[in-house]
Amino acid sequence: MCLSATAARAFKSVLQGILLSSEGEKLNSMNLMLYMSPIAVLVLLPASLVMEPNVLEVILELGREHRFMWLLLFINSVLAYAANLSNFLVTKHTSALTLQVLGNAKGAVAVVISILLFRNPVTVMGIGGYTITVMGVAAYGEAKRRFR
Repeated sequence: MCLSATAARAFKSVLQGILLSSEGEKLNSMNLMLYMSPIAVLVLLPASLVMEPNVLEVILELGREHRFMWLLLFINSVLAYAANLSNFLVTKHTSALTLQVLGNAKGAVAVVISILLFRNPVTVMGIGGYTITVMGVAAYGEAKRRFR
């Protein structure tokens, strides 16, 4: 599943890079978001309803119990929109490969923050994996700097 998720993420990044840089398409980041959002809803909404059959009842119950639930849901939606738009902008101004490398760096930073803030346990294999990730990000940055 991890390999297929990584491959799908890479495919999406390459496709958005092609669409954003193609002279024939003339898409900007906002237009790409406009076209990709309904497709994401069509794919993800049925999947979430199948995997979590009582999700609608839970959402409505949380909305009744907690005053700020709808505000938090709105803020979460705005932040997700901003994250997707920034991904499109990074892809347009750099490349799909740079976006993937930044995604890996973001994962490593998130792990370090979770260890520092929440004292999450870490295995030796996990430390080794994220060390390799950070070394790869640093090597990519150095290679990109040298070949400009």
